[in-house]
Amino acid sequence: MDLLLSGRSAARRTTRQVRVGHVLIGAGAPVVVQSMTNTDTADDFATTMQIAQLARAGSELVRITVNNDEAAKAVPKIREKLLAMNLDVPLVGDFHYNGHKLLADNPACAEALDKLRINPGNVGQGAKRDTQFAAIVEMACRYNKPVRIGVNWGSLDQSVLARIMDENAKRAIPRDAGAVMREALVTSALESAVKAEEYGLGRDKIILSAKVSSVQDLIAVYRDLAAKCDYPLHLGLTEAGMGSKGIVGSTAALAVLLQEGIGDTIRVSLTPEPNGSRTQEVIVAQEILQTMGLRAFTPMVTACPGCGRTTSTLFQELASDVQSFVRDNMPIWRDQFDGVENMSLAVMGCIVNGPGESKHANIGISLPGTGEMPAAPIFEDGVKTQTLRGDNITNEFKAIIERYVARTYPRKGTPA
Repeated sequence: MDLLLSGRSAARRTTRQVRVGHVLIGAGAPVVVQSMTNTDTADDFATTMQIAQLARAGSELVRITVNNDEAAKAVPKIREKLLAMNLDVPLVGDFHYNGHKLLADNPACAEALDKLRINPGNVGQGAKRDTQFAAIVEMACRYNKPVRIGVNWGSLDQSVLARIMDENAKRAIPRDAGAVMREALVTSALESAVKAEEYGLGRDKIILSAKVSSVQDLIAVYRDLAAKCDYPLHLGLTEAGMGSKGIVGSTAALAVLLQEGIGDTIRVSLTPEPNGSRTQEVIVAQEILQTMGLRAFTPMVTACPGCGRTTSTLFQELASDVQSFVRDNMPIWRDQFDGVENMSLAVMGCIVNGPGESKHANIGISLPGTGEMPAAPIFEDGVKTQTLRGDNITNEFKAIIERYVARTYPRKGTPA
């Protein structure tokens, strides 16, 4: 899928490219969507099922926790189960505190993973830090695996922070605590990358991240990091939160950076609602990229927000049904047709903007508002093709969408 750059600054796009399994990151490749499981990795069945859900929702990389020996031993089993399901999604192992030991004791785990994630603040303290960091990098080199060096302000390397605080105290005009923290994040990431290269890891095997949970801090940190290196960068507002707070915060931060050409992979770290689906974070990440014109994943539905002219709930119900219908059918359409993800749909609620918005979409329906004739004109590629009436408008509109897809988009494998 081609990366669209319309309306986006290309000032920073990294020249470095890292291959994670079959996925390319950086150097003009499309911005990649990733996610993370919240199952106990030692439960290889539950973890496999959640990875499958995330991958089918569109996650192009999936990170899993590897925190103990049982989890490390489960990783090869998870890989086997995924391959048996015909799912080749790259897996990223998330290591903290004991990663050096787990990888040394479980070489099959290292071999089954496609990327390792190291947090420089959690690899060890004091004299052990460099030795344990080097041990993980050595395993990455041995098995030819890329590494994300992921710094987080909740677990920042205290030695780096203390050093920068001392330097700041000696300044004629010391900077505020926030500026010191941001510098420490960037410094930790860059110094760790230099050490990884010194230990033998190639520059084409390194991805960096420096996550915080404040929108303005995240933007400032990544602008600084992008200006100081050309490694691919993974973006994400850490601990973004639940529901609209997490979605709005992540969108506000990531959109600014992506518009400036900063960022090669993204994750939206949402706290799921009780009994909510983990896949919501994947959908939000996709929608950020698609609404910015950077990627296309699934047909987008433009829908009327409603006003005093639209007292009926029909347009709301239809918009919801169409959105679900499109997302449910997209895996089938993607396998059968080329380009269907670029299709646009409109579900409008009255005559004010209804016909106009419908004409701008590939397929649009303008439903009757209060006091209007009980008729719903259909527009296809700007031309009115028919009018729907009665109680079966939803199913009839879905059928129109299916027919449009079948006749408009070329089937896979069809000669050009």
